[in-house]
Amino acid sequence: MLNRKTLLDSLGIEVTLLEEGKVIATMPVDERTHQPFGVLHGGASVALAETVASVGSYHLVDQQTEGCVGLEINANHIKSKSSGVVTAHGSILHKGRSTMVWDIKIVDEDEKLISVSRCTVAVIKLKK
Repeated sequence: MLNRKTLLDSLGIEVTLLEEGKVIATMPVDERTHQPFGVLHGGASVALAETVASVGSYHLVDQQTEGCVGLEINANHIKSKSSGVVTAHGSILHKGRSTMVWDIKIVDEDEKLISVSRCTVAVIKLKK
């Protein structure tokens, strides 16, 4: 699996749906993803959002010759959360040859918006 011994593994991120142009992933809200005041760290939310965009982009390229890396991301953190699970819903906004743009909404168990992000992913050529 791509997530073994990576940040995804460390944060407990799990991809639960992967379709063309759509990705859903979950992440626990616990000591791994908290900031010092005991709530979900904004950086953990951004890591989840970029993961969704990168995984979704990688699903759309020639995996033998191309890879995908985050190029730019912005996030607005709407609501705090101290425990449970958050779910990221990513959908593609633009699919180009060298970049892709994704919209990612992170929600809680009650579908209340926690964070919203837009991520641009670069499609890179893999070295032979």
